[in-house]
This record gives sequence, structure tokens and C-alpha cells, in this order.
Amino acid sequence: MQAETAISERRACQLVGLARRTLRYEPRRSWEDEQLQARIIELAQERRRFGYRRIHALLRREGYEINHKRTYRLYREASLAVRQRKRRKGVAVPREPLTLPKERNAVWSMDFIFDALSTGRRLKVLAIVDDCTKELVDLVADSSISAHYVCRVLDRAARFRGYPQAIRTDQGPEFTSKALDQWAYEHGVELKLIQAGKPTQNAFIESFNGKLRDECLNEHWFHSLEHARAILRHWRQDYNEHRPHSMLGYITPVEKAEQLRKQ
Repeated sequence: MQAETAISERRACQLVGLARRTLRYEPRRSWEDEQLQARIIELAQERRRFGYRRIHALLRREGYEINHKRTYRLYREASLAVRQRKRRKGVAVPREPLTLPKERNAVWSMDFIFDALSTGRRLKVLAIVDDCTKELVDLVADSSISAHYVCRVLDRAARFRGYPQAIRTDQGPEFTSKALDQWAYEHGVELKLIQAGKPTQNAFIESFNGKLRDECLNEHWFHSLEHARAILRHWRQDYNEHRPHSMLGYITPVEKAEQLRKQ
């Protein structure tokens, strides 16, 4: 009212029924609130992914008699907030029917499988499978595999087999990177990305992942990265040369590849 008109403060308070003392009141922070807020800030710095509710639970556990409303007020007054993680948006791609190729090197499928060593160190396994012959083109294990690492693995495989016409992958960051896109352009390889959150569109590699996990990863306790690589190398050889595949009429992937070469 005072901002819009020339009315006095006394008259304005009378019109709205507000005591002048109430209008001029400024809340004073108690010593207890200051101590409590300092503790809230300490907990928020120690546990950066904790919001006010979990911090409130920690305060109650420490013996503070405080309700969640007071915790929230002090939390907000300290300008605290959990940073929201931005959800990675998938690449918009049309759905493509999954068909079985009739030629070797027509389509490869790639995916990552994750495990851990006995030391707790993460184990990341890159599997590359020929969709036609079901040959395990390569099986690489390391603690970390970047997009450039994937390109080097593909180049190594192509020295012996030649480059594929297409590669089907999910929308993982390594597969949607500029490095792999540039590699595919330089070698005339089409990248077939499945829709985000639709693993059944890459069912061939998903089926293989189940076999790898059941027959190898879950059956061994890897002591080191070298030990894991040795086990995976032996399993890959057995998979390609000795293990009959039901989709191939119970012959091995190597025998299927030999049949296609003769044809």
C-alpha cells in the first residue's frame, strides 16, 4: 500500500488490521539454531548425495530433538540442495526388425558385460559376435574400455576377418561417441543403434551375454586381470571351435563359417 500510494505506515496498518510491532519484527536466530545449522552443513559436505530427510535421520540418530520441518528450514536457509543428476538422453533412432544375416561379416553385434575381480576391482568385458555364423570375433577384458579402445579392438579383428558391413550396438557412451562414428565413416561401416532401453532389439548379443555369464563369468573367481584374460581366451576358443550352437543346427561357429566359405 505504501509503495503504490502516499499513505502512512500507521494508517496502512490500521486498514489491514496489522500491529506496527508485527510489521517491524525481525526474527532473531537462536544460538541453538546456529549450532544445529552448522552441524547440518557439516553432514551435507560429508555426504553430498544426502538430502534433508536423510540428514534429519542422522541428526535424530545423534540425539538431536528436532522435527523434519525445522531441519528443512535450516537446510534451505543454508542454501543446501542435492544436485540433480542429468539423465542422459538417448539418440532417436527408428526401430529396425532383427533379421538373421545370410553372409559372414554382414553384421556384428557388440556389447559390454561387467564383472569384478576377487580384489573388488571392476572388470569390463567387450564382446563382439558375428550375427550370421555366431563366431565370437573378439572378447576383450580390462578395467576400463573407452571408445578409442573399442576402435583399436575392431581394427585388430578386421586384420584377420575384414571389416563388417554393419555393427549393431546399444546406446552406451562408447558406442555413440565421435571416435567410433569417425572410425565407422573411414572404414565404410554402418552403425546400427538400437532404441534406448530396448535390449531385445539386439537379442543376438543379449543371448550370447547370458551364455558368457552362465558358462564362464559365474563359474570362475578371477584373481587378476591376466587370469581373467587367460580364462576368457580359453573360453572363446572353446565357444568357436567345440561348442555346438542350436541356431546353427548344432554345429560350431567355425564349422558354419567354413560352410559359407565353400558356398
